Amino acid sequence: CSRPQKVCLCPFLPVHPLKVSTCLYIIQHPAEESRVLRTVPLLAACLPPDKCKILVGRRFSEERYPELATVCRNPNTLILYPGAEATNLEEVAVMPSSPSVMIIIDGTWSQAKDIFYKNSLFRLPKQVQLKPSISSQYVIRTQPTNACLSTLECAAVALSIMEKNKSLQETILHPLQALCSFQLQHGAQIHHSKEHLLKNGLYDKPMPKNKRKLRRMELLVNNVKI
Repeated sequence: CSRPQKVCLCPFLPVHPLKVSTCLYIIQHPAEESRVLRTVPLLAACLPPDKCKILVGRRFSEERYPELATVCRNPNTLILYPGAEATNLEEVAVMPSSPSVMIIIDGTWSQAKDIFYKNSLFRLPKQVQLKPSISSQYVIRTQPTNACLSTLECAAVALSIMEKNKSLQETILHPLQALCSFQLQHGAQIHHSKEHLLKNGLYDKPMPKNKRKLRRMELLVNNVKI
């Protein structure tokens, strides 16, 4: 896990890489590389190298990334990105020819949105989303809403659906739970979502002057899907 011995997460990782047929392509915003508590390295440590491929960048053209372009043009490739055009993954996974490749964008919501809309390749695969049925266990980082999940959590839920194996989710989430536990023991605080803080009058930062950002906060308080 490349962490100091006192907070080593290796005992919480699977002894051997998990056997999965689905291949994940993690499209990572460059800013995520410098984050200390990022979750993608934990995900990569759970899976075989050929089943978890990480590409870092903001712009992905067909000329510079021919392999990715081929993957995006494959009719069995899915991209996990919520929205009006997205189908619930549970509905896709029950089809006879289950897709074998999934693309997940790793970054903040604004970074993921920028990557998705400014790269035409990512609008070629079928767009899917997860049902907001679980709350994030990544409690040491503030999420926009209660239903927002970290990249590792998204991958864990998606793989358990794609592989029809519920135990995958528990196994992949185990190191994340340990990470949060270690951080809390060493002085970190539980971070409630921005949605929770706003609704309960606990948001202690100055409200934004930007009308667009202020409108987004109003939507969070009123339970409107952004």
